[in-house]
Amino acid sequence: MSIHTVDVVQLVHTCPAEPEPHPYDTRRTVIDVVDGGPCRNPVTIRCGTTVTQIRCGQHEPTKRQCSACRITVVERTITDTVVGYHGPEHMRPAKDAA
Repeated sequence: MSIHTVDVVQLVHTCPAEPEPHPYDTRRTVIDVVDGGPCRNPVTIRCGTTVTQIRCGQHEPTKRQCSACRITVVERTITDTVVGYHGPEHMRPAKDAA
């Protein structure tokens, strides 16, 4: 199994279309990749008279991939940066009067 470790940074805002805070920009940075090794179930493909074998991870859906080709993504950190309200000023949510 290949393991990809990533850091996630999300910019979060509110807007007239969706007043609940939600991410509008998500960026992932690959930190580390641990290779799963050689394919244990290569696939033979043919085109005319040409025959070759490729990794099952390049051809098969995830369910049918061998354990070496299957990829697991591990999110090491998730950082949310709240940038506030984005939208027309006249639609800005009312501030709590305390």
